[in-house]
Amino acid sequence: MKVAFFSTTKTDKRLFESHDCPANLELTFFDVHLSEKTAPLAQGFEAICVFVNDQLNRAVITQIANLGVKLIALRCAGFNNVDHEAVKDFGLTVLRVPAYSPMAVAEHALALMMSLNRKTYRAYNRVRDSNFTLEGLLGFDMFDKTAGIIGTGRIGQEMARILYGLGLKVLAYDPFPNTAIEPYADYVDLDILYQQSDIITLHVPLLPETHHLINESSLARMKSGVMLINTSRGALMDAQALINGLKSSHIGYLGIDVYEQEEHLFFEDHSEEIIQDDIFERLVTFPNVLITAHQAFFTQEALDHIADTTFQNLTRFAEGTLLRENCVQCE
Repeated sequence: MKVAFFSTTKTDKRLFESHDCPANLELTFFDVHLSEKTAPLAQGFEAICVFVNDQLNRAVITQIANLGVKLIALRCAGFNNVDHEAVKDFGLTVLRVPAYSPMAVAEHALALMMSLNRKTYRAYNRVRDSNFTLEGLLGFDMFDKTAGIIGTGRIGQEMARILYGLGLKVLAYDPFPNTAIEPYADYVDLDILYQQSDIITLHVPLLPETHHLINESSLARMKSGVMLINTSRGALMDAQALINGLKSSHIGYLGIDVYEQEEHLFFEDHSEEIIQDDIFERLVTFPNVLITAHQAFFTQEALDHIADTTFQNLTRFAEGTLLRENCVQCE
């Protein structure tokens, strides 16, 4: 089976070429994102392999289906970029990597918390400039503070375990409670979590009901000076509401690894360009904002699991024996 990989970086290419590729797969790598413009590259391929910022709207799906593509293999867990009705209409199969490394994402969320609190990113730059003053670097003890976790799937579960181990009181909210976190966290209503949490971290998928979960209304119910962390999906947060909250100092700290319009920015080098996204450019001006470019998943263990599961998904599809637990859309 011939497979076209889109949005492949040098790391992606090294990763998949270093793993034992099943004999029944022939891989071709494209560094461009999948879009209406690049969809013709799928000509002659039965399967495509895509990442988080590839476009899988109806127009793209119509093109690739007419070109003979039968399988969309997501090398990620999220699938909010897939038009499910279009996929169903054209009879395509969509497979994903449901959990490559919950620990990687939870640990990165913790890194954002720690860095924001103790301002290590600012201290690092100061010392490099031979500035050894401590003014402006004051942090707080995380021990005995209250952390709120929204979303208690595998990543949220790891987050609860880590924060409990650091001595925080952990609150959790999820419409579908996970009994595995009960030793570490107490489930509460969302309003109580907002009202009582010093730190709030998001670990939910992007769905219609979670779009702009963090907005002017929800921010108003939070503590003044709250720390917000998002390593899930950018559109969980209304960026303009974040800016307003930062300007008023209602938000004390903001750490994000994702951004609603990141497909125009992340995974590319724009250092020689003028970035046209005014909201993003405003966010980076705040001294209490720390942004990383969708790297929470980026550990060797996670990449190995992504490669292994992706090859397994492709091989099982070719053999006609799908892994149902990895199906987003299966006939």
